[in-house]
Amino acid sequence: MKSVYDDARGLIVLGTYPAGRAVTEQALCDRLGVSRTPVREALRRLESDGLVEPARRGVTVVELDPKALQDAYLVRAALEALTAELTATRQLSGELAPADLARLKDLAAEADRATRSGDLTEGVRRNRAFHGHIARLADNPPAAEALARLWDRIVVSTRASLAAPARTGQVDDEHRRLVAAIADGRPEDAAALARQHVLTTMSALEGTGK
Repeated sequence: MKSVYDDARGLIVLGTYPAGRAVTEQALCDRLGVSRTPVREALRRLESDGLVEPARRGVTVVELDPKALQDAYLVRAALEALTAELTATRQLSGELAPADLARLKDLAAEADRATRSGDLTEGVRRNRAFHGHIARLADNPPAAEALARLWDRIVVSTRASLAAPARTGQVDDEHRRLVAAIADGRPEDAAALARQHVLTTMSALEGTGK
């Protein structure tokens, strides 16, 4: 069952409350139909997640400045490399089921279709699902949790600058090469491919002036 925290986080990550938006406790209470106590606790957790910051009345949804956004991408690159390496290692050890790899291939294809269709919001969601599946297969909860929090902050801060990517085909190719490295049980290659994929994404974003 979803909590008040989950509902409030969803309103931010999905863009109902975009970066820079002021949000009061009362507004959240009215929207979610709950009392102030769970809303106050949810806002505390969201603040610790780095998604909101205290304001004169309530909170403001955080938008990372260029330096903070770059920092977030660099940490994400390291964590994505780690989870890809761990997942490929588990595959090498025979710990992954064929269904796990089949699902990963399907998620890569879904992300590509959504992006090529021009549905950028859905493309971001599918792309996150692809990378999230790798994190889950890595079987390292602290890494997966840290990645989820970073994804939230990055998505919120880059939503306003979403544009049709110039490197759609390249992204799909990078995903497929990463899937192949994992499926073949090549941990070092998987780590290198995951790291470079994130860094290339960061460079492309910087090119938009975000």
